[in-house]
Amino acid sequence: MVLMPASSLAALWAIRHGQSTANLAFAKAEQSGSTALPVAGRDRDVPLSASGHTQARALGPWLTGLPDGPDLVVCSPYTRARQTWQAMADHAAAAGRPVPGVLVDERLRDREMGVFELHPPAALRARAPEEAERRALLGEWFYRPPGGEALADVVLRVRDFTAELDRAAPGRRVLVVAHDAVVLALRFVLAGLGAPSPEHLPPVPNASVSSWHRNGQHLVLRHWGDTAHLDQTRRRELP
Repeated sequence: MVLMPASSLAALWAIRHGQSTANLAFAKAEQSGSTALPVAGRDRDVPLSASGHTQARALGPWLTGLPDGPDLVVCSPYTRARQTWQAMADHAAAAGRPVPGVLVDERLRDREMGVFELHPPAALRARAPEEAERRALLGEWFYRPPGGEALADVVLRVRDFTAELDRAAPGRRVLVVAHDAVVLALRFVLAGLGAPSPEHLPPVPNASVSSWHRNGQHLVLRHWGDTAHLDQTRRRELP
């Protein structure tokens, strides 16, 4: 049995940012087995990669193609999310379409990894093998790195965000531009009391769209991790 929360929103879309330079570096490190830290600086400052910019631009036609698109955008403060939204907004403006107002909310930041910020898995295993074993044992939903968050912790701030959004934006169609951890947390929160944790769902792809639409008093999941707009872009780029 699940008790779904009532919602005043008309619709909600959640987009994960395009591929970041850290996403790319992590993938290369995992392929090579490198234990070096491939990304310097702060996680919040990590930008989109070249492919990430292409993905973000592909979201522009998706946005302008919606018959009843968002009238409010709420974005993560992290650079890669804000760059993703900016590419979408630029496309809408160039197409002569209204650009929704945008708010930036700290609660939509990515999962904080504490002392292991910007560590790819191989680097974590090399630096702290016992911690890597604990991560594997507990799973991502419950593993909390020192000074960081478990995915279950992200849910707490996302739940607070959705509750305030519901009160502040009744009847609005809202687009959230954030991170995979936030999209997973949204799915869990909107599923309602008693819903199983989404720890076994596949990863949320970069630049994917998940959406919930109003059915009676509830927001019901309609699409999850949709990347059809990226496939269309790749097909157009083929000779």
